[in-house]
Amino acid sequence: WKDAASWEEFYRLYRKLVYGLARRAALNHNEAEEVTQDVFKRVAETIHNFESDPQRGSFRGWLMNLTRWRVADKFRARRAEEHQIAASRDNTNTGSTAGSIERIPDPQIDDEAVWENEWQRNVLEVALGRLARRVPAKQFQAFDLYARQSWPVLRVSRELGINPASVYLISHRLTKQLKAEVAHLKAQLG
Repeated sequence: WKDAASWEEFYRLYRKLVYGLARRAALNHNEAEEVTQDVFKRVAETIHNFESDPQRGSFRGWLMNLTRWRVADKFRARRAEEHQIAASRDNTNTGSTAGSIERIPDPQIDDEAVWENEWQRNVLEVALGRLARRVPAKQFQAFDLYARQSWPVLRVSRELGINPASVYLISHRLTKQLKAEVAHLKAQLG
């Protein structure tokens, strides 16, 4: 944990994943930020106890469970707050918030496929960020416009003032590099 660069990389890799899961569970921005901070605090406190054992589950699975538990904590806190508000109101006001507890959605984060899709998207974003920092900006822009945004090659060529053949070559080369970066990240993160 003395390695600030590694912690920053770890945070960059997993922050959007945790925050996104909290938001999909119907937490507001502030609650999702609190969940994210709570999860990373818990990771920092307990990572030394984590053992990589396929029978016990993956690190991502452990992280997903930490996130689920923190989201559930937020919903319990919401319900407790709603209950306190309802109890403090005049009992004669029957149309108040009594039914609002039932309107709070349960966290919909049980779907591991959603978590996995978000993970794949997150790995791709991180790999793209690494690629963007490693190659000349104009080349990455050509790649982004042609390969990711599906601009026609002649439009990319005209906008960036480069040869159409260069657009194809850049796209091919950076696609290979992106695939390698994604594979590297997946191997590194398990």
